[in-house]
Amino acid sequence: MRRADRLFQIVQYLRGGRLVTAANLAEKLEVSERTIYRDIADLQSTGVPIDGEAGMGYIMRSGFDLPPLMFTRDEIVALVTGARMVKAWGGTNMIAAAEEALVKIEAVLPEQERNRIGDTKIFSPRTGLAGQTRELIDRCEHAIEAREILTLGYGDEDGSTTRRDVHPLGLWFWGKTWTLVAWCELRDDFRMFRLDRITDLAPTGKTYRPSQQRSLEEFSRQQRERYKRQIETINEGE
Repeated sequence: MRRADRLFQIVQYLRGGRLVTAANLAEKLEVSERTIYRDIADLQSTGVPIDGEAGMGYIMRSGFDLPPLMFTRDEIVALVTGARMVKAWGGTNMIAAAEEALVKIEAVLPEQERNRIGDTKIFSPRTGLAGQTRELIDRCEHAIEAREILTLGYGDEDGSTTRRDVHPLGLWFWGKTWTLVAWCELRDDFRMFRLDRITDLAPTGKTYRPSQQRSLEEFSRQQRERYKRQIETINEGE
């Protein structure tokens, strides 16, 4: 990460009137605490109103905000609802990111719009996913980004379990169920794996190269073609 980007991120983390320690900032930005101390000192020297000291934590005084974001009421409702749904049905990393996003949005909204965040009466009860599934979401998301080949145990509807090496391509959410879209080496074809049927998952230590024939775009194209044929068959039978 460039130093300028890191300084910007430090300001973002300190916004909202929250006390943040150097250790916490160092962990988030993957640098040493000594680097954070230098960055904070540099920000303070340029006039950024940061209070605090090493070992205690830092907080940014009010009055140092970006220009107010002009969200409409419907946009605020959509953002809050989306964040709440992620907290209910997302992975653990998604949950933390959604909470952080709401804090940043609230920090730069005018007071009238800021109150609408708490006034949004749309909720998604956080009872839908087991902790194991939330962890799988995070692990699959990381593997998709890194193009890691995974070995997984998968339980079929009849109760039998198979082991497969797969190339993870994308995650799809179906309302209550998450599925992993992947290229399955065992079947030599695309497959969708329900996360709640994955019994175990581990990286193989290998990565795969992008391929148009084994891409998420090609999977989507095949799905559209399959759906189109199904509609044509139904229409022919009427």
